[in-house]
Amino acid sequence: MGKGKLAKFAKLDAMPHVVQPSKDEILNGLPLRGAWKRDFFKSDRPLVVELGCGHGEYTLALARLEPDKNYLGIDIKGARMCKGAEEAQKSGLTQVGFLRTRIEWIEHAFGPGEIDELWITFPDPQIKYQRTKHRMVNPAFLERYRLLLRPGGLLHLKTDSEFLHGYLLGILSVQGHEVLESCHDVYLQLQAQPQHAAIACQTHYERIYLKKGKTITYLKFRFK
Repeated sequence: MGKGKLAKFAKLDAMPHVVQPSKDEILNGLPLRGAWKRDFFKSDRPLVVELGCGHGEYTLALARLEPDKNYLGIDIKGARMCKGAEEAQKSGLTQVGFLRTRIEWIEHAFGPGEIDELWITFPDPQIKYQRTKHRMVNPAFLERYRLLLRPGGLLHLKTDSEFLHGYLLGILSVQGHEVLESCHDVYLQLQAQPQHAAIACQTHYERIYLKKGKTITYLKFRFK
C-alpha cells in the first residue's frame, strides 16, 4: 500500500466523525448498531445514509441542503472518503459522519428500522449476468435495505445506467413496492420541477458522465 493511502488512513483514524471497524469488529456486532443517533450523532434527527459515497460529495451536498438531518456516508475506499471527511470537518458539518466498510455487511452496522432514508448514487451497474449478485439493487440487497429502513422510509437511486434503472423498476413492480418517482432525465425534470433540489446535487463521476452527454436517471420508492 502506498504512503499516500497510509497517510489518509491515519488522518481518518484521528477524525471523531469517521468509524473504521475491522472485519471482525463489524461482523461480531458493531457497538453503534442500533445506536447511531444516540451515541454517534447525539441527536434524534432522521438518519440519511449514502451507500458507496466515494469522495462524499453527495452526502455533504445533502447535509448543506437539509441540515436538520443526520448523514452517514459509507464506502470501503478510505482514500476517497478522506476528502469528504476533511471537508465536513472544515465546514463544521457536525451532522455528517462516515463509515468505512463493505455494503455487503450493512446489516451488521445498523439495527432494524434504524435508517430513515437511503441514497445509492452511481453504483456500478454490473451489467453482465454473472455479476448480478453484485448489483446494489438486486433482490438480496433490497431485502437488507428493507429490514434496515424504518416503515415508510425512502430509498433513492440516481444513476447514468438506464439498464440499472429499468432493472430496479422491474423488481419493484413484481414485488409490489410503491414507486414515488421515476425519471429518465433528471435535468429535464428539474426544468419543470426546480424544487427537487436534492436530485440536482452532483458527484465527481456524475459531472464526468454529463460532459459525455449521458442522461441521468432517478428513482424514489418505499417498501410495501
